[in-house]
Amino acid sequence: MGGNSGQAGGHIYKSLAVDGPFDSVEPPKRPTSRLIMHSMAMFGREFCYAVEAAYVTPVLLSVGLPNSLYSIVWFLSPILGFLLQPVVGSASDHCRSRWGRRRPYILTLGVMMLVGMALYLNGDTVVAALIANPRRKLVWAVSVTMIGVVLFDFAADFIDGPIKAYLFDVCSHQDKEKGLHYHALFTGFGGALGYLSGAIDWAHLELGRLLGTEFQVMFFFSALVLTLCFIVHLCSISEAPLTDVAKGIPPQQTPQDPPLSSDGMYEYGSIEKVKNGYVNRELAMQGAKNKNHAEQTCREMTLKSLLRALVSMPSHYRYLCISHLIGWTAFLSNMLFFTDFMGQIVYGGDPYSAHNSTEFLIYERGVEVGCWGLCINSVFSSLYSYFQKFLVSYIGLKGLYFTGYLLFGLGTGFIGLFPNVYSTLVLCSLFGVMSSTLYTVPFNLITEYHREEEKERQQAPGGHPDNSVRGKGMDCATLTCMVQLAQILVGGGLGFLVNTAGSVVIVVITASAVALIGCCFVALFVRYVN
Repeated sequence: MGGNSGQAGGHIYKSLAVDGPFDSVEPPKRPTSRLIMHSMAMFGREFCYAVEAAYVTPVLLSVGLPNSLYSIVWFLSPILGFLLQPVVGSASDHCRSRWGRRRPYILTLGVMMLVGMALYLNGDTVVAALIANPRRKLVWAVSVTMIGVVLFDFAADFIDGPIKAYLFDVCSHQDKEKGLHYHALFTGFGGALGYLSGAIDWAHLELGRLLGTEFQVMFFFSALVLTLCFIVHLCSISEAPLTDVAKGIPPQQTPQDPPLSSDGMYEYGSIEKVKNGYVNRELAMQGAKNKNHAEQTCREMTLKSLLRALVSMPSHYRYLCISHLIGWTAFLSNMLFFTDFMGQIVYGGDPYSAHNSTEFLIYERGVEVGCWGLCINSVFSSLYSYFQKFLVSYIGLKGLYFTGYLLFGLGTGFIGLFPNVYSTLVLCSLFGVMSSTLYTVPFNLITEYHREEEKERQQAPGGHPDNSVRGKGMDCATLTCMVQLAQILVGGGLGFLVNTAGSVVIVVITASAVALIGCCFVALFVRYVN
């Protein structure tokens, strides 16, 4: 999204501006209860993520997925997300649903998550009941399970952008910061509860016998938690429809105020179009021209134009995206292989031994303890998220960002060099510090950038709306798609490193090195607003 309107991508950049957020009107202060309700979506999403982390490998192995298809399963979702997230983020900026701009997308992606879970947790059972031929049953079971995993990952990764943009649209600057902390807090709680649920041996309990298998039990709990959490989230804070705001209709108009024009002569995101409920005719005519231009550009928007806009985005947004990519690459490098690291390196087990051998049983024990380490990570992520709002007043966002990367880099390095059960479990708390940092600080910086740009527009002569106004949905989606790019890098690179080094230790050392590089990057290149 170009910063200079005269460049090739300038008209794209302005189109995001014209239908951008209605920044001139500061949203009212939201009660804490509403911010907590808004955060329940992150609780439900992370609960389901933890269930997937605990069960997806056993599910794929149980249906007989060939080793050659593993890479396809883990690559399809991040590739689709990386390509499509900016498109959907921009589309949500221009959505004219009467229910709001973000909530229709959140609801759709939530339903996709439910369908994906239903397919990968129940697909094998349904296929076995419908198909008798063993060969056809194997093909269908593998296909349905793969589709379910890809669909769930795609929707779960995708949904974070609209949720963050929804928060930014309806909250004041102070409430945005509080809301992000609550998001990280409930993300940790959801992950911890999901890992704990996955550690229970449901097959030997009454509920497991009633529903059939532990996979059906976890689908029951996951579907229930996700549905309830998303109902609460979608009912938390109402959105003003884009069509109403574009007409200049304030949320609450007193009878004695002159009625605002309803002929669509105010574009969404204008600064000086409405003041105290009165209309400026000259500015209204200018607003009509900008609005017509926005509608024409929106119709012409394509994937190619969006990619061009992303390439030409302002440098401080680009550096923030790079730092987010570095952070998630380090974090995922460690998290995706952590249980395997515990089983092979810390406990000294062998996953390739016979399943009734001592070495394999030791490996399984290490994997179980590794799950408890991930639970510790989630709990400390929540706790650190709560204390972040107190720390930020002392060390600022730069200090929080740098500290998160530094502690994670030192912790993973120590684990890789000196593998020990107890020290590793203790240092899992530092994973939570990194997790909370990645979920809050970059999005706080996005809000700071938008706030700074709004002040600049207000100080500009006439408050012209074409001066660097950005679509929040587009920015949140761009930042979030760095997670998918990190998954692609980790999935494609770490397998090669492990095969070359002959040990999983290289994964933890790589995570440490990347995080320490990230320390330097966030200190030297990321811009912080005073």
